[in-house]
Amino acid sequence: MSSPLPEPANPQLKRAVGPFELTLYALGSMLGSGIYALVGKAAGVVGNAVWLSFVAALCAALLTALSYASLGSRYPRAGGAAYVTDRAFGLPVISFLVGLALVCSGMTSVATQSRVFASNMAQLFGWQSVPIEALALGFLLIMAGIVFRGIRESMWVNVVCTLVEAGGLLIVIAVSFSFWGSVDYFEIPPEKADVGTALLILQGSILTFFAFIGFEDTYNVAEEVKNPETTIPIALVSAMFLATVLYVAVAISAVSVVPYSELSTAAAPLAAVMERAAPAFPAVALVAITMFAVGNTALVNYVTASRMLYGMSNQGLLPVAVGRVHAKRQTPHIAILLLFALLAPLMLSAGISELAAATVLLLLFTFAMVNAALFVLKRRPGEPQGRFEIPDFVPALGCILCVVLIVVRVVTGDIVAPLIAGILIAGILGLYWLNSHQNKAPQT
Repeated sequence: MSSPLPEPANPQLKRAVGPFELTLYALGSMLGSGIYALVGKAAGVVGNAVWLSFVAALCAALLTALSYASLGSRYPRAGGAAYVTDRAFGLPVISFLVGLALVCSGMTSVATQSRVFASNMAQLFGWQSVPIEALALGFLLIMAGIVFRGIRESMWVNVVCTLVEAGGLLIVIAVSFSFWGSVDYFEIPPEKADVGTALLILQGSILTFFAFIGFEDTYNVAEEVKNPETTIPIALVSAMFLATVLYVAVAISAVSVVPYSELSTAAAPLAAVMERAAPAFPAVALVAITMFAVGNTALVNYVTASRMLYGMSNQGLLPVAVGRVHAKRQTPHIAILLLFALLAPLMLSAGISELAAATVLLLLFTFAMVNAALFVLKRRPGEPQGRFEIPDFVPALGCILCVVLIVVRVVTGDIVAPLIAGILIAGILGLYWLNSHQNKAPQT
């Protein structure tokens, strides 16, 4: 069996993550704060059948998730997406683009979540006189400190946050359970009856698909996972199904309590559900749960982005210094500090939401490339077999689906996000050219 690239020189990342922690890491990265808004938007498209959109979205997202699980069992490396695309296509520029696209996605998420966390904190403690930017900067410092402290510490903070945010969704389900069966769960908006239920569910699944984004973070901590060849597939697939059960139950609960027409226009759909189903439930508790969800999303993305930079450095795509590991903490401290230096000004800038929307397109691009890479590697003689193998059609369909989602978003949405995505791609390619030009300069 052929071997991947040599292991990085000591000190190395610490293998401290087991199946339980990794499952909750994947689950927490998917739950995040997106589900709180997605239910309302999807209900406006599909009506009471919104729960079916989550099932359809699972089928779509599972194709790429299975590809990631298979790759994790074959090539368990930090920065795995960049590594496998390089191994499959032999074009460093593609690996550089894929890697930095994921880093951009993580950075914009952390920057956005830092401001959301700060706003909720100001509301919770009545700190309206404190600048949001100061609170957000403090939040970023704490995140950097946790990530630097160690992967075990990061994982246990994630476990606590994931249990809290999952508990928040379970509370919504529990208070709404007595309302179950009160509506027709296949009812669609009458004005859209001519479109057809199946097509509406598909349109809704394009929205709900993004509730599953985050599973890819699991692969990027592969070098810190115990027995990653087995643990990554188990954790990733388990987390996907746990998320689906929660999403479907929340969707059914939401439309059972609040009519879908009202739900679609609610600023905070699940808060509206709680107000009607359990008016005595303290609103401050929802704010606190939201803070845990937001903080968890930021933490997972910070860990993922730092490991991506570390992995790209080991591939020679970034300076060697970026891949250094702290001798005592066994974390990529240079990458963590570099991210903080980039995150602070990004958090202060305007237009973060537009940038985040653009990086979703880049994320779909990386999914397409990773699926294509697995398809190529599976058909190449001599490649190592993993403990979790899937049929060739899975990565092929996953690639096609991601391309379709990109096309649908570009054709049907505003031009701002695709334009920013194009500028980011041009910037990443320009950075690659500068990096490669500097590397060649001493030899000329």
